[in-house]
Amino acid sequence: MATISTPTVQHRPTSSEVTLRVNGVSHRLTVDHRTTVLDALREHLDHTGPKKGCDHGQCGACTVLVGGRRTNSCLLLAVAADGEEIITVEGLSDGEQPHPVQRAFLDHDGFQCGYCTPGQVCSAIGVLAEAADGHPSHVTPLPGAGSGAPPPGSPVPLTPAEIRERMSGNLCRCGAYPNIVAAIEEVAP
Repeated sequence: MATISTPTVQHRPTSSEVTLRVNGVSHRLTVDHRTTVLDALREHLDHTGPKKGCDHGQCGACTVLVGGRRTNSCLLLAVAADGEEIITVEGLSDGEQPHPVQRAFLDHDGFQCGYCTPGQVCSAIGVLAEAADGHPSHVTPLPGAGSGAPPPGSPVPLTPAEIRERMSGNLCRCGAYPNIVAAIEEVAP
């Protein structure tokens, strides 16, 4: 009679150690491979600024800056952000002085309930950097004779239409959009 051998099952690790540098402080964590940056920030590091809105990258409430670029933290796995610099709304102020975008949001009443505000502020900072670096948006005029388009690679002027387009990934349930646009216009160069 033949002997049947059972194949050996090799279990792969389901967690890893990562280092997340959040607001200038390094944190060494062991996280499940499925843990998002948002969950690592909120549930492991007690950073409650980024909010879990839709958990599908559609509302922008979880927006943070990763390596200087705005990112939906609900879509980025913590293991993919290992070693990256992450800035949340809590890390924007200079001591007691709010970041200029935070100040503009306060001055223009660019928030109502405040739930989306941390993501809106981080996204606005990303918008300012993208436009300054010359990244066009869907509404940026195409280069051509008489188009009014900036030369490729030069800063893109942040008109209200540019701001609305660039901020379209951040939803505000209270409808503070006109005030958000005014706040960003104030700090735009």
